[in-house]
Amino acid sequence: MATFLEDAGRWFLHSGIRAPGGGVARYYRSDLKRNVPISTEITGYAVSTFSYLRSVTGDQVYRDAAIESAAFLANDAWNVDAHTFPFEIASNLAYFFDVGIIVRGLLSTDAEEFCGRARDGALSLAFDFLGDGGFHPIIELPEKRPLDYERAWSRRPGCYQLKSASAWLALGEQHGARMFDHALESALRTHESFLPGDPDRQRVMDRLHPYCYFLEALLFVARRDECAAVLAEGIERVADLLRDISPEFERSDVCAQLLRLRLAAHHLGVVSLDETAAAEEAQRVAGYQAWSQDPRLDGGFWFGRRGGEMLPYMNPVSTAFSLQALTLWKQHGAGNWQFDVAQLI
Repeated sequence: MATFLEDAGRWFLHSGIRAPGGGVARYYRSDLKRNVPISTEITGYAVSTFSYLRSVTGDQVYRDAAIESAAFLANDAWNVDAHTFPFEIASNLAYFFDVGIIVRGLLSTDAEEFCGRARDGALSLAFDFLGDGGFHPIIELPEKRPLDYERAWSRRPGCYQLKSASAWLALGEQHGARMFDHALESALRTHESFLPGDPDRQRVMDRLHPYCYFLEALLFVARRDECAAVLAEGIERVADLLRDISPEFERSDVCAQLLRLRLAAHHLGVVSLDETAAAEEAQRVAGYQAWSQDPRLDGGFWFGRRGGEMLPYMNPVSTAFSLQALTLWKQHGAGNWQFDVAQLI
């Protein structure tokens, strides 16, 4: 376990995916040999990842990285005039999903200096995106006008927003719990229509990724009977579609998300573990880690394969989800389970 964790951690720290000052690029294009712009959402994921790596390894370097990237979000990324986190620095758009991921990242540090900004972000989630019975996915700044919905899943409300809503639970406040339950009710009512959701099989693979976000959020309430039943059914639904579509197109993040879901649900005592399927998914995930003389690639996890060919995207989210999934798989196999759902990246 130490080898793949050390390599993935080194990639996060030294590949150049994280800029001086702590911001993290959305991904690295190996064909163009450059990063795409810094993303506030991906930086939020990186903070959660550094916090998780510190908890597993005890290495102070990850704590330092988490604090630096969290400070970037709290100070440099925060839009003072709009009082929210934009999609990118100086962007005129803000996403409900992104803001929740950033709040979860800030809270993962357990640093008092970021609690105020995390609460600011949680308030933005509650008021700036509120629609008629749900939450708008995107607002335009500074007016905070909701954008018209489009076909793409990320530009429509949906059950996937529940993972972002779990930021309210992370605050540990009663009102936040009520807000999460409101979002949960909506997600449970609408989730069945999310899959397959598109006649294009490759876009269905893309939709498995956000559907897994919905299932991940159910882990926080998995001991509620309805949530446990939906979680069990959803895991099998994702597994079937993944295996059906993967010869044409496969995403590493979906493989990792599915494995994390299986393991966490099993150890919560709500879904029996299919050991054979989990082992096969762990093998899929491990196959995406790069071994290269190029430090921009070495240790990271590729985004996916199309037609069996690796796509040229070295991806922080794929790397974060994969390193956590493989760590949990190793812990499960060793009988040394050390995971709390609050640590979910």
